Amino acid sequence: MTYTKLKFQDTIGIIGGGQLGKMMAQSAVERGFKVIVLDPSGDAVAKSSSDDFVQAAFDDLESIKQFAARCDVITYEFENINAEVLNHLTEHYNLPQRDEAIKLLQDRYVEKQTLTKAGVHIAPYHFVDSKSSLDEAIETIGYPLMLKTQFGGYDGKGQIKMTSDETYEEALQLIDEAPCVAEQFIDLKTEVSVTATRGQDGQLIFFPLQENIHQDQVLFQTKVPSSFISYEDKAREEVQKIVNEVHFVGSFTVEFFISQDDQLYVNEIAPRPHNSGHHSIESCNYSQFDTHILAVAGYPLPVIKLLSPAIMINLLGQQVIDFGEDVLNIEGSHVHFYGKSDVRPKRKMGHVTFLSEHLNELEHRVQQYFKL
Repeated sequence: MTYTKLKFQDTIGIIGGGQLGKMMAQSAVERGFKVIVLDPSGDAVAKSSSDDFVQAAFDDLESIKQFAARCDVITYEFENINAEVLNHLTEHYNLPQRDEAIKLLQDRYVEKQTLTKAGVHIAPYHFVDSKSSLDEAIETIGYPLMLKTQFGGYDGKGQIKMTSDETYEEALQLIDEAPCVAEQFIDLKTEVSVTATRGQDGQLIFFPLQENIHQDQVLFQTKVPSSFISYEDKAREEVQKIVNEVHFVGSFTVEFFISQDDQLYVNEIAPRPHNSGHHSIESCNYSQFDTHILAVAGYPLPVIKLLSPAIMINLLGQQVIDFGEDVLNIEGSHVHFYGKSDVRPKRKMGHVTFLSEHLNELEHRVQQYFKL
């Protein structure tokens, strides 16, 4: 299918009504496009930012066909979309992102194989679906290692760290539930990520290297510019290798580990806008959502400039209540509450981005406020 540039008031359909869909919709509306969001939840947070809303399950092909027929272009906010639905959308509608990246990245083992083929640096890994293959992984990779389910799992779900034979029975239980991938555990110095956007013509642009801190395996803080800026060129080279192997259109993020011995490892890929790129809404001349919309709408992409150093903090679960009102009073704060009604532990309820020309002072202020 030949993709054309969208016109004023053309319609962008977004599959998924969470906070990523909401911020996509806001960028699309600001650029003069109409937005239809599809989500199974009647109170999806993106609903309020869209021109129309379709309540339907993500595997309801008939409803999705009706939704797609009303759209000039379609995008998605997350990767766990039914394969049959993706195939149909790719073949019959304007889905510039297509289904290739999602199919590859839904399967952690296939993702590792794809990254190996692309020639990027990743930690040693082993497919595990039985006691014997677990024993082989332990012998080949050694302790400590991470055992992660082949499908699904995010924010620390569906994975365990094996440090000795004491965790062996727990590992067997996880394997009984689902096939897994064992990965060598990296002794981390830090975690960084690169958010990039690729246009339909192959143009590739980059946001600044992001330095990330996780708590309980959920992203808590992102800082730009990173203290590890010397790794930026290498990280971008790795992203280019991945793009040469996998079809991407729109914004996506590649997560990296930096080990204690200063090695850079590709960890995971998110084939859509990502939490660690949220700072770009205020810190850059264009946000990751702006460039995503420009890409799927068929427009040229801008050169990204960092306007101000920034620290982005996720507000998880009860934190949105604990910090919600007070955080509005902090100088340089830009608060985003997503509008989720159900507060649950570790659930991403919002984020706040702090801007300052003096990053060291900003870090100190944030650490004091959040008691880091």
